[in-house]
Amino acid sequence: MSAGREAASADPGVSRQARLLLSLAAVAVAFAAADTYVVVLALTDMMSSVGIPIDELQRAAPIVSGFLLGYVAMLPLIGRIADLRGRVPVLVLALVVFAVGSFITALAYDLPSIVAGRFLQGVGGGGLVPATLALVADLYPVQRRGVPLGVVSGVQEIGSVLGPLFGAAVLAVADWRAIFAINLAVGLVLAAAIRVLTPAGLAGAGVRRRGWPDPVGVLLLLIGTAAAALVFTQPESLRRDLTWGELFVPFASGSRWATPVGAVAVVALLLFVVRCATARRPLVDLPGWWRATREADLTGALLLAAALGGVILAFATADPHIEVFSDRGWWYLAIGALAAAAFVAHLRRAANPLVPRGAMRRQPAWGSLLVSFFVGAALIAALIDIPIFARSTIYPDSQLGAALVLVRFLVALPVGAVAGGYLTRRLPAGVVTAVGMACAAASFLLMAQWDVDALRSWTATVPLLLGGLGFGLALAPVNAAVLAATDDDVHGLASALVVVARMVGMLVGISALTTVGLRRYYAEQADIPPVREVCDGKSRCDAFSDLLRQAGIAQEHTVFVGAAVCAVVAGVLALWLFRHAATRALSAGDVLRAGG
Repeated sequence: MSAGREAASADPGVSRQARLLLSLAAVAVAFAAADTYVVVLALTDMMSSVGIPIDELQRAAPIVSGFLLGYVAMLPLIGRIADLRGRVPVLVLALVVFAVGSFITALAYDLPSIVAGRFLQGVGGGGLVPATLALVADLYPVQRRGVPLGVVSGVQEIGSVLGPLFGAAVLAVADWRAIFAINLAVGLVLAAAIRVLTPAGLAGAGVRRRGWPDPVGVLLLLIGTAAAALVFTQPESLRRDLTWGELFVPFASGSRWATPVGAVAVVALLLFVVRCATARRPLVDLPGWWRATREADLTGALLLAAALGGVILAFATADPHIEVFSDRGWWYLAIGALAAAAFVAHLRRAANPLVPRGAMRRQPAWGSLLVSFFVGAALIAALIDIPIFARSTIYPDSQLGAALVLVRFLVALPVGAVAGGYLTRRLPAGVVTAVGMACAAASFLLMAQWDVDALRSWTATVPLLLGGLGFGLALAPVNAAVLAATDDDVHGLASALVVVARMVGMLVGISALTTVGLRRYYAEQADIPPVREVCDGKSRCDAFSDLLRQAGIAQEHTVFVGAAVCAVVAGVLALWLFRHAATRALSAGDVLRAGG
């Protein structure tokens, strides 16, 4: 990939093309990140569509956790494949997988099909992040990475916040399936654009620059996709037709796939896989991808995925307002711990392990994982609890209005991300990160002073802007530190591990902070007199409601203070662990030595 970087630097035309490629990749990252929380407002409609009652919300947890599992658990493997096969091939394939997951989700008819689609969306969306961050490292020298890293990091976080707003906008004019139909179209368009606009020097292994697609493979794919769409949708007009309706009659069981049209879909798609595995110029180079997957250490990746999956399922399947873990949370954690132990043992024995020996040995490299964890633990408090505070106070009947309060935080985040990237070129990464986390901690402490009417005043905007600016400042230097402290051939893996650390920090943080907040809530609630004493026998009592609201506000205050502590910890760790990170062009010692 160094040849591609040299070409991009030497040829202004290629340089402009490379910047356009990076811009498209950043848009893809933002769009995929938005999909993490796009189901927030559509979840109840999705439940109704697959026959889950609204009062059994816990049964819909896999719709959310399935995406998170795909997004996080497969990231290290995808990041390593990006190191071995190239950034652009992984970007294109990740977008295609994301589009396939969107296709399945849009046409889903039961819970397993929705979860399968969401899982594939997560795998594809997660794969975009390490490939894009590593692409920055390929295109820019160390001293010039700060700003583009800030832009990529900023749009990723913006996407996570815009997800619910995007979902609300689509639901205002269409049903929930339209959300994923849009995802399908955007994913395919971006994949095609990246594929066409990739400079030759950045194409990577396995990307053909000339030649027509395999016609047999295209035909099999079209037949299989069309038949699968009929299996999912089962159009009423065709099912009731005396002739065409026979295509939808099951052979034996009641499964939709055990029908003539289902058999056509399965056979066509299997033949497509065989064609891709045996054709001289296949539509998808399956043998090449399989070799890269094996070379990337599939066994180690599966063990790490199981370890991460245990953590994700333990926290993501729980209702944070009731419990830290789900009912089976400790079992998930136990399985994750066993998988983690097996993963460590595997790394010691494997000839070519997923994490090459010494890849993360430098202090800024492994330190970035620790810092990213605490950044995630603090950030989730802003993303989740600011809207909750708004719902508890001035927007009790408007989820959209409460979400829009977060826009003030959102506006400052990309500004901080770009500024953090710029400052990283001139100041140590640890200092920039610490300043950002200090701003975030100060903003949370100001939020901890909010009263019931605080959001009605313009002064509430100050901590929101300060918090967004602070988190933005911290994003680029963390990524810059890990890229500067690792070798070029593991940048994809290192970037993936940083994202994994932040996502795990978010999951652990929201559960831990909410648990602490709930203790404060119950303590406040215990001091509230019985409703009959407060209301003097009235059936409805505003005074009693105000006391309960104050208890809820006290809970959010506690969460904000806990988030401030996490931000301080992240800043202090960054100051210490990033002090040797060579993220600037020349250190003072280099300058003196260069002068003779």
